Amino acid sequence: MGPRDEAGADSGTQRQATAPGAHAEDEALQLLTPEDEEGFRLRWQEVQNRFLDDPRGAVHTADALVADVMQRLAATFADHKQELEGQWSRGEQANTEDLRLALRHYRSFFNRLLVT
Repeated sequence: MGPRDEAGADSGTQRQATAPGAHAEDEALQLLTPEDEEGFRLRWQEVQNRFLDDPRGAVHTADALVADVMQRLAATFADHKQELEGQWSRGEQANTEDLRLALRHYRSFFNRLLVT
């Protein structure tokens, strides 16, 4: 591992590494709203600031923060899935462009998880 900025510059959302076979367009896709991302970054900064005074508490808080991020990401994908399934249950055909975008989001998420 190389040197990293302890303030969180290597958080994975600001600097996107591209996995072999990933497309550059994946990097532009947002998995979180800017508000969610900023809130999570602020919470991460608080975890880091707390570490010297309360290492155990900071690690416990970091665990909860990661769980919150994962839940938010899962909710985002569940919402997209529900939209598509809603179209299908009404007898509507999801157009190819919607399906292409959905698959692109999944590919981006998948590649980001593997790079981490």
